[in-house]
Amino acid sequence: MRTDAVLAGLDPEQRTAVTAPAGPVCILAGAGTGKTRAITHRIAYRTLTGEVSPRHILAVTFTARAAAEMRSRLTELGASGVQARTFHAAALRQVRYFAPRLLEGRAMPELLESKARMVGLAAARAGVRADRTGARDLASEIEWAKSSLVEPSEYAVAARKALREPPFEPAKVAEVFTAYESLKRRQGVIDFEDMLRAAVWGIEEHPDVAEQIRAQYRHFVVDEYQDVNPLQQRLLDAWLGGRDDLTVVGDASQTIYSFTGATSSYLIDFPRLRREAVVVRLVRDYRSTPQVVGLANAVIRQARGSEARLRLELVGQRPPGAEPELKIFPDEAGEAVAIARRCRDLIASGTPASEIAVLFRTNAQSETYEKALAEAEVPYVVRGAERFFERPEIRQAMIAMRAAVRSTPGETPLVTAVVDALAATGWQREQPPPGGAAREQWEAMAALVALAEDYAKAPTVEPIGQAGAVQRDVTLTAFNEELSRRAEQQHAPTVAGVTLASLHSAKGLEWDAVFLAGLADGTLPTTYAKTPDQLEEERRLLYVGVTRARQWLWLSYGQARSPGGRARRPCRFLPQLERTSATERAGDRSRKPDRRRAQVSSCRICGATLMAGADRKLGRCPTCPSDLDEELFERLQKWRAATAADLKVPAYVVFTDATLVALAERRPSSPAELLAIAGIGARKLGQYGEAVFALVGGASPDEVAQKNFEN
Repeated sequence: MRTDAVLAGLDPEQRTAVTAPAGPVCILAGAGTGKTRAITHRIAYRTLTGEVSPRHILAVTFTARAAAEMRSRLTELGASGVQARTFHAAALRQVRYFAPRLLEGRAMPELLESKARMVGLAAARAGVRADRTGARDLASEIEWAKSSLVEPSEYAVAARKALREPPFEPAKVAEVFTAYESLKRRQGVIDFEDMLRAAVWGIEEHPDVAEQIRAQYRHFVVDEYQDVNPLQQRLLDAWLGGRDDLTVVGDASQTIYSFTGATSSYLIDFPRLRREAVVVRLVRDYRSTPQVVGLANAVIRQARGSEARLRLELVGQRPPGAEPELKIFPDEAGEAVAIARRCRDLIASGTPASEIAVLFRTNAQSETYEKALAEAEVPYVVRGAERFFERPEIRQAMIAMRAAVRSTPGETPLVTAVVDALAATGWQREQPPPGGAAREQWEAMAALVALAEDYAKAPTVEPIGQAGAVQRDVTLTAFNEELSRRAEQQHAPTVAGVTLASLHSAKGLEWDAVFLAGLADGTLPTTYAKTPDQLEEERRLLYVGVTRARQWLWLSYGQARSPGGRARRPCRFLPQLERTSATERAGDRSRKPDRRRAQVSSCRICGATLMAGADRKLGRCPTCPSDLDEELFERLQKWRAATAADLKVPAYVVFTDATLVALAERRPSSPAELLAIAGIGARKLGQYGEAVFALVGGASPDEVAQKNFEN
């Protein structure tokens, strides 16, 4: 049965989410817990069992990339025909369809791709002098207001209440907002928020439109529900029309877009407002090692505020890996050089450049790392440029490959045909050009070749629910068709370079190795975060960064922004890691670097990262089972009491209770094993080491005391 294939491989929580009955379902999905898998399999399961028709489902997400991935997975699961779109794409489709009815035969207004230019004109009309940057900031402020259902006349009050920091006086922003709306109407254009409002208006004010839309879409799925803004929620409510077949998935701990108007309140309040809702918590993290998961848990464990009510304690499912590393450098330049060198070493040891990311708080930090990577001859890609298939060089390449079909013999291997076609555009496989922009274009073309190589290596496909494999055509014609399909779905390949990205733009992505750079107070959290809510969002931003790493994680900061500058404190959200001096003076070869690395301790039972001092001393999580030798513990207690009495000091001066538990659990038999217990150094090794080894070996406290007396 095809549903068996859909349910195969799901963990118990995922299976509960997939098979939940019709009605409100809230999936609280932590980072790396398989949320997309859960919701796509839920959709497929419901369609394959005949519970719902694919054409009656609308799945909504926030990026075209996520929507494309959802459509691709649903097709593989045998659930083609489901509409998976962004809020804006779904609204645009509906407004265009109903425009003749809603606009009484008038043409639908042109859609503004960007507000900045018209906002600049509106600012001039309102007597506000705004340069290009100022116009962008004003556009963002207007976008926040419209997404929050705030009218121009309400802006000043709403902005103060929301503790906004607008680029101009609130009253002036309101004037620009008013002028912008007037200018749009005069020119007959609308923006993206207008389009969402038009979709809402069409449903709320036109019963015939509402009836037709609600007859079409009867079952709804919303991804990243913590990022919904009031306008999007208003549209979702209009679509639902009081019905309750709604599945939402989100993670309150990944709420990082509040500045745009997004609010996690709809996710937080979902179970309260829908008492009959099924709530499923996905906490098994399949992405990251237990060490990375432990650090992520430690970062978010201290969170406060409403989002913390839905905080999830992740449980790592992967085998143990390397401990996260914390590095401290004299300045940002030294930090960037060290990161570039480590990237180069990782690539040399076999880690693909595309599986490495350097993440930072603001885009303004990018230049330092770009320079360091360029000097280290490490390829890199700055995330945030055009989508892959929208790049001019890729468009040119696809035209060249389509033209090459006519002149390429049918027996030509696919990769050879692609390389030859690209050569006609001037691209040379073995000669990447110098210069950042030229190199980036070369890497983009190389990604097409890599796609061809992958396509040629997988000549057959076996869709779920079908018996036998289907032979795939690996000709240049078929590959061109595959590229066109990917372009339509915005499914871009990974360019072979280290990714440089802000923490915000890294959301939803993951890499084998991640560098979290610039973790200094004033940068993360930013100096602009002043209220408790703003600071908590900065904490969640760090959490998002940590959870991007699959295997290897490096956290670092420069003590000064520039050589000789004022010293800064480390990010306040970092757990109290054991930071020995990890300073590396990258430019001073004459100094021998300090080899002691500031690492996070791991649980010797489950491998999770340990943060609390007592946990590090025990070498295990407080929830992991204890292997305490109770008889040894009693002998240690008696010996400690006698030793403290002889020295006329409190018992804890000899060893604390936690240390005695650690000794009775870990039973050290060598100096190295004893020193591995947190809090025991060379002095206590010399004072009490011989006695501890004797007690661990089975000696009684009296025997140890007698031996000490004889010595």
